[in-house]
Amino acid sequence: MPQSPARSRRIEAEVAVVGAGPVGLTLALDLAWRGIDVAIAETRHAHEPPSVKCGQISARSMEIFRRLGLADALRELGLPADFPNDIVSRTTATGIELARVPLPARGERRRPDVVGADTWWPTPEHTHRVNQIFFEPVLSARAAAHPRIRLLNRTLVEDFAQTTHGVTATARDLDDGTRTTIAARYLVGCDGARSMVRKGIGATLDGTPVIQRVQSTRIRAPALLGRMSGKPAWLNYSLNPRRCGALLAIDGKEQWLIHNFLYRDEADFESVDRDWAIREILGVDADFHYEVMSKEDWVGRRLVADKFIDGRVLICGDAAHLWIPHGGYGMNAGIADAADLAWMLAATLRGWAPQAILAAYDAERRPITEQASRIIADIAQRIIAQRRGITAEIEAEGPAGDAVRARFGKEAHALDIEQQCCGGLNFGYFYADSPIIAYDGEAAPAYTMHEFTPSTVPGCRAPHLWLEGRRSLYDALWPDFSLIRTDPSVPAAGILTAAERRRVPLRLLDLDPAVARPLYGHKLVLVRPDQHVAWRGDAAPADVLGLIDLVRGANV
Repeated sequence: MPQSPARSRRIEAEVAVVGAGPVGLTLALDLAWRGIDVAIAETRHAHEPPSVKCGQISARSMEIFRRLGLADALRELGLPADFPNDIVSRTTATGIELARVPLPARGERRRPDVVGADTWWPTPEHTHRVNQIFFEPVLSARAAAHPRIRLLNRTLVEDFAQTTHGVTATARDLDDGTRTTIAARYLVGCDGARSMVRKGIGATLDGTPVIQRVQSTRIRAPALLGRMSGKPAWLNYSLNPRRCGALLAIDGKEQWLIHNFLYRDEADFESVDRDWAIREILGVDADFHYEVMSKEDWVGRRLVADKFIDGRVLICGDAAHLWIPHGGYGMNAGIADAADLAWMLAATLRGWAPQAILAAYDAERRPITEQASRIIADIAQRIIAQRRGITAEIEAEGPAGDAVRARFGKEAHALDIEQQCCGGLNFGYFYADSPIIAYDGEAAPAYTMHEFTPSTVPGCRAPHLWLEGRRSLYDALWPDFSLIRTDPSVPAAGILTAAERRRVPLRLLDLDPAVARPLYGHKLVLVRPDQHVAWRGDAAPADVLGLIDLVRGANV
């Protein structure tokens, strides 16, 4: 008998998102929060657990989730509330401690008197050490329940075509073969390292294809915590001449993720005996029992796409850039992409910005991810060099061994602070050459992976401060544009009227000069929907319409 033709259906949305990992879900939730209808296509089953690849949500990402009303729910997830988030370097996970970076447990984070290596950061939301298996399902459930989001599980987008008016994606249900046509005004690929969308727009990845291979294994070992000396830690580095690696606590009880850092001549993931490497990293003998739950092997790279946009099709996250995820800054850079793109897409779809504003997404995010990739690749090379220099003396008894351990401990502490307390990657980056930012000639402060200086230089993240009643400035900002005024005598009506004429959503926010002026040296600061500074001055510019047209992309 002839087979019956596959069923078909048509779905319409303002934005189609390919991929429902953390980046795609964040983009969809941000768009829906701004009143945009979204369809997300995802190949996995509903409620199918994600991998354990990402182990932390950065402070900047938590600020974004705070805006979306998700931060408190995410804070309840992950390690036990009293489990230290410390970063420790040891000879083995059960061996001699060399260095420790103290970080508060999640249950201590909201205490104003808590002290840690990153508690000085000017933010309402600090980094949250929580594995992807815990936080991604929360994002997915929130998206599935949102009336403006349609989540299509077991759906593979196979192709797309665009016109001057929209994008049509063709997809297939992986269970019953149903053909789906998704018609949208824009399509965004958040579909990972092998991105079909990236290939479809003709973008190519440039950079270093292999920096390091990592044999990564998720294990269950209930007895391991009891064998570790001293206070527990979220991240444990093992430094010994036999095998260097990292051990991350997943649930603070029995689940762990072990990274075995392969050497350059170990070109295949199975070129090193996995069980031997795990035992050398843990510092346990053949009698110690553990269960392999999954293999999570990966390649550390430094690759950035040569374009993030083609007409009405864009890419975010791993589809656009790949690098070694030091400090968790693989996924978290993708979430920053999503936050930058969401407001621009919403602006075009709501009619107060032209489609040309989307060119600013490429102009802003591509240089930043190129910078981040080089910063992270640099520290990766320094870590690799450190591990190559480890000799047997690091485990020797007596004064000679003590001296070697002290030297490596000092080096490890500095590297651990830099990569795991990466304030610069969270707060220091700035958009230096954007067509929708009104620059004033002052250079933004330089930043490193670890260090940064809060600034209102246009392009920088608007500096955070606490308002009366310990209310976050970010909670007071409008979801769209906000005009911060630190001197109530300065007229703002001209800017507000110009914004109204162009239908740009803008609200005035008066701040107490005594509180704001130390950080906000100018009397007027225009803050974009993504909390970056668009313009500043001590009075309204002569051409207020020109300013509004610039920041809404009318001149791109």
